[in-house]
Formats: sequence, C-alpha cells, structure tokens
Amino acid sequence: MATASYHHGNLRQALLDHGVELARAGGPDAVVLRDVQRLAGVSNSAAYRHYADRRALLAAVKANVMAQIGAAMVEAIEHVPDEGRPTDRALARFRATGQAYIDFAVAEPGLFRTAFAPDGTEPSEETVPPGRHPFQILRGCIDDLVAAGMLAATRRDGFDEAAWAAVHGAATLFLDGPLGMAGTDRQQLITERLLDAFGDSLR
Repeated sequence: MATASYHHGNLRQALLDHGVELARAGGPDAVVLRDVQRLAGVSNSAAYRHYADRRALLAAVKANVMAQIGAAMVEAIEHVPDEGRPTDRALARFRATGQAYIDFAVAEPGLFRTAFAPDGTEPSEETVPPGRHPFQILRGCIDDLVAAGMLAATRRDGFDEAAWAAVHGAATLFLDGPLGMAGTDRQQLITERLLDAFGDSLR
C-alpha cells in the first residue's frame, strides 16, 4: 500500500497522516521521522524527499492539527441557529468557538499538546487553510460582536487575545494542570462559568 501511495504521489500525505496519528497517541515527542517512515513502509531517502528532518514533519503535523481545531470551531458555529436577534446570535457563535476549542483539547490531548508544543517549530510549507486557523475564526466571531453592537470598537484592542488566552488557559489546566482531576462534569461547569463571564462583560 505504501509503495502504491508513493507511485501515485501521495507519500507526503501518508507520512503526514502517520505523524498525526503518532501525535494523537503520544503528543509531540512521539512524532519521530524514522517511525513515520517505518509505518509508511518506505526508505529513509524516500521520506526525506518530503520532510528533510523531524522539525519539518512536526511543523506539518502542527499545521494539520491547527486546521482540525479550526474545523471543530467552524462546525460548532454552523450549529448555532441563524435566527433571533443579531446580538444573541453573535454571542452564541462566540461561545460556540470557545466551547469547541476546549472540547477538542479534552478529547484529543495528544493532538492539542502537539499543536502548541513550545519547541520552536512552526508550519512552513504546510500552512493552515484559510478559514481554519483557530485565532482567525475567533476574530471573525468578535467582528460579529462589534457589528452587533455588543463590543465597542474602543474595547476591541486586546480582546481577541484575551479571549484566546482564557480558553487556552482553561484547556491547558484541564490537560496538564490541577484541574485535570476535576472530572468531566466539573470541567464543563468551569468552562460554562468562563464563557458566562465573557458574555456578562459584553451585555
């Protein structure tokens, strides 16, 4: 199968898919080029044609996972009913992105840790598709809050980053901090309280 994929020009994707699965199971440290090459059933030289080293592979895996997080956020937004007052709709979309972000982290800890691993690697050739970057999706929802009159333009500066920091901080505490022992129900309650606080500040 690996050979067939290679001849059809899909080896790069196959290597990336294996890298993502390794990240899912073991986080960023599990993304090792020789293991990906072994899983794909190809030689070192064949793998190196697509990813020159581990850093290049890890950057591609990070970009893939970031796009997965973004896709989860977009799906959550699409489930918000397109009815009611613009203010209610804008706030519901904003909340949906935060909930989806934390839900992804809790459901896929290995992938989430990989996406934000502080190892200096960044997506290069493998860019996050337009409309799938989590921060850009969040910014779009905050644009809606401004347009709906819930957030004054004078309060906008720094609001995007503050909202991202809040949900990312909660996700990190759930995965690797003291709130990891809180249990699913309490983690959801904490998430709701966090999102309520942002909502109350906008009303």
